[in-house]
Amino acid sequence: MSSTVGTISRGIKAPIIKTGDDLVKIAVDSLLNAAADPDTGFKIQDRDVFALTEAVVGRAQGNYATVDQIATDVRRKTGGGTVGLIFPILSRNRFALLLKGIAKGVDKLVIMLSYPSDEVGNHLMSLDALDEKGVNPYTDVFTEKEVYDTFGEIKHPFTGMDYVALYKKMGGDNTEIILANRPQEILKYTDTVINADIHTRFRTKRILLENGAKTVISLHDILNESVDGSGYNSDYGILGSNLATDDSVKLFPRDCQPLVEDIQKALYEKTGKKVEVMVYGDGAFKDPVGKIWELADPVVSPGYTSGLEGTPNELKLKYLADNAIGNLSGEDAKKAIKDMIKAKPTNLVASQASQGTTPRRLTDLIGSLCDLTSGSGDKGTPFIFIQNYFTNYAND
Repeated sequence: MSSTVGTISRGIKAPIIKTGDDLVKIAVDSLLNAAADPDTGFKIQDRDVFALTEAVVGRAQGNYATVDQIATDVRRKTGGGTVGLIFPILSRNRFALLLKGIAKGVDKLVIMLSYPSDEVGNHLMSLDALDEKGVNPYTDVFTEKEVYDTFGEIKHPFTGMDYVALYKKMGGDNTEIILANRPQEILKYTDTVINADIHTRFRTKRILLENGAKTVISLHDILNESVDGSGYNSDYGILGSNLATDDSVKLFPRDCQPLVEDIQKALYEKTGKKVEVMVYGDGAFKDPVGKIWELADPVVSPGYTSGLEGTPNELKLKYLADNAIGNLSGEDAKKAIKDMIKAKPTNLVASQASQGTTPRRLTDLIGSLCDLTSGSGDKGTPFIFIQNYFTNYAND
């Protein structure tokens, strides 16, 4: 009999995880307990996917840093003085406390915000407002006063926050704010710059250096090693960090590759099944209403086992049904499509029959599914277990 169920994504509940906990044991035990549940249990299979949210990985590692530790590293790497901070995202959770630490590490801070939105889609004002005021976002530059004189109220449509006012408050008295989209505008104020953008950071840094900047550091350069006992991330620094307390942030987890491989090994020893394992953070998807691109982490997955490399290699079932089976119907149509799927080549790049399938990395697709399943609130499922992701219509 053919299988009647496709991909299943389950949230797996776990104990509250604290610094120093044995995350491998907790993760494996949580999955095995869920599988053995008499009411909702399931069989673990080869090529299932077990995923851990980055939040519990960083917490178990104790990967935290205080405002003062951030300030110390900023002053050490910029020399203090007047420093520009360009293209930060607009977020109380993601950036406000980082801003406080950066401002504490310099004598004067000039913050340059992109507009009408930050790089992940948080808006200061709408595109329609730019059109109405005759603004050219490629060339026009606004001081703080000019922003309000031109646009009036600039509260975020979802949070109700005025991020210009918030960031001015978090930066303190020696903070100036401008709005501009050309990186080199900041060089009119200082030749020492911190570029805070995430996915465009290497290009921004290159442009600044090509236009005469003396010192440019990115967020991945701050706390890329421990400072006064702080946590750190050698690859991403303070990129991907989140508010932890009123005075500290939890950094993006480090050393994820050994962790996922240890969990895979432990699960194999317990079950005899090779389960793929990954750590996930933000999903890579965009909200069509709020326009927010969810990915404020530097990557979706900072660690994953080898079976999750690559991109999907799938035929478009709708295309086959419309174009490839002629007048066949019922069981004949089903058999014809199954035969085509079984005979598909290992690389369908540029194939007409694969057009419309999602051309993204497996880790980005699966990480997005995990993020949507676990949510960011109080579901209490920091682990996600996905089954049948790698099966298709031809599998019985």
